[in-house]
Amino acid sequence: MLIDLAPAPARKRATRTAPYVVAAVAFAGYAGWSSERLRTFDASGFDLGIFEQAVRSYAHGHWPVSDLLGPGAPTLGDHFHPILALLAPFYRLWPSPACLLVAQAFLFALSVVPVTRCASRVLGARRGAVVAVGYVLSWGLLSAVNFDFHEVCFAVPMVAFTAEHLLRERWRAAVWCALPLVLVKEDLPMTLAAVGVVLVLNRQRRLGWAVIGFGVATTVLLVTVVLPALNPAGAYAHSGGFNPFGGSIVKVSMLLALVAPTAFTALRSPVLLLAVPTLLWRLVSANDRYWGMGYHYSAVLMPIVFLAAADGVRRCGPRFRTLLPACALVAGLGSLGLQAAHLSDGVWTPSQRAGIDAVLARIPDGADVLASNRLAPRLTSRCTVLFFDGVSAERPEWVAVARPEQSWPTTLATKAFAAEELESTGYLRVAETDSVVLLHRA
Repeated sequence: MLIDLAPAPARKRATRTAPYVVAAVAFAGYAGWSSERLRTFDASGFDLGIFEQAVRSYAHGHWPVSDLLGPGAPTLGDHFHPILALLAPFYRLWPSPACLLVAQAFLFALSVVPVTRCASRVLGARRGAVVAVGYVLSWGLLSAVNFDFHEVCFAVPMVAFTAEHLLRERWRAAVWCALPLVLVKEDLPMTLAAVGVVLVLNRQRRLGWAVIGFGVATTVLLVTVVLPALNPAGAYAHSGGFNPFGGSIVKVSMLLALVAPTAFTALRSPVLLLAVPTLLWRLVSANDRYWGMGYHYSAVLMPIVFLAAADGVRRCGPRFRTLLPACALVAGLGSLGLQAAHLSDGVWTPSQRAGIDAVLARIPDGADVLASNRLAPRLTSRCTVLFFDGVSAERPEWVAVARPEQSWPTTLATKAFAAEELESTGYLRVAETDSVVLLHRA
């Protein structure tokens, strides 16, 4: 499995600089894309606002909570992601949801470095750079960028560097890179266990079995003890049930889309085993959102697949040295086109957005606000924001309702009725435009 990382002198300079050039361009693209979504109100309380509230808690020295999940709801009882505390110092300097989006863009871009480095050593600097562009534009990463912020952004570079070290047969370095996965999300210690499996297959049995045991034990501990203890309901919030046989077409399509951009060369590498735990829990879950290509669920799979391809193409023969870059680039451009179609000018016009910001500016800092999903990220950095879903019994001082409302998670009729009920039970309409209504408790 060893990939020779000693390029010929003529290629050495290009091979060294290309990863950082591609990563820098990727960072600019990801950050710009996310910032545009925030500017046009395409970002949402679920999930950007939730994560900002958690990071804001850390930044002020408090236990992480998100009032969007429920008044004072502990976020560590929802998912186990203490690694978010690393963003607290940056958030103190820049208290904005954009801070989280830029951090995510940086972490995704950081993962480009090992992918480009390995691809360039196997294919040469030019073809390696083409594969790297395909990785930057891969559907798993773009889909995550196109849907707010999520803790898995930390796992993407960790997995990328882990896979690179495995390909270089730096076994202990691979383990050290993978160990922090236990702080990212409760399912990711099983990815650490998969690293142990790869080690065992490469005759690193003592280290491998130790890593497998630690990964499995940590997962069991988090899911059965830690998360239930931190959750007010006393149970793991995302057990959700099983449906391994449902949505077969969707699941198979996702799996094909995962390996097809690498001309199926990733299937030749044992590094692809790192993807098995994430794929397994998604495919057996009863939650159909996990089955397809949307949201952020496939972001952590992208570096695994592309680094496995760098190893696999070496095993497949010369003809794949041209086929892999071509497939990766075509798939990446297709992914870019599909995701760009969702990057619109937002629900509201520029004048409507200015009107919304003017209305929300009337809410004082530190106030308690019940807010619609699209309005929440405009307020989470300076207010205590709860989620207006049409059924909540919360009655804070301020209520900000968007027009038009989203039909999620309750119907439009339910939300309209709730807004009318608020006005009939002591709330006054103090400001409104065709895009927002602001209520204040009398």
